[in-house]
Amino acid sequence: MKTRTPHSIIRSGFTLIEIVITLTIIAILASGSIYLLKGQIDSAKDTRVDSDIQAIGLALQSYESRALRMPTTEQGLAALVEKPVIEPIPENYRAFMEEMPKDPWGAAYKYRFPAQKSKKRFDVWTMGPNGQDGDDDDMGNWKKTVAK
Repeated sequence: MKTRTPHSIIRSGFTLIEIVITLTIIAILASGSIYLLKGQIDSAKDTRVDSDIQAIGLALQSYESRALRMPTTEQGLAALVEKPVIEPIPENYRAFMEEMPKDPWGAAYKYRFPAQKSKKRFDVWTMGPNGQDGDDDDMGNWKKTVAK
């Protein structure tokens, strides 16, 4: 029988340096991918805001054609989901949305009638990513977001 000496043992596996180099390469590739995807996520949020505002605008127009008036600012967008309890209460009420969508940052959309910023008769907007009303990142039916 043949005995093994320390010089004849074949070692297999990875060294610590090889593992560290591999993990470093994976981390660099992952961080680059995340950086590239961030722009796509922001663009998707802008597109969602545009489509939500369009859907709300269509529901408001349908509400107006049925109730013969727009909901007041006090009634708000809730009038599209449930019958208003604040005057003027429409006689011929119908819900035009099952639920009011939230903006991509989880906040409720804002509504004002008559409009102060839009060329339409009403304003519908979101406070944007910072959640503060009245600054430059607000997005509404008065300005279209442009996918970046």
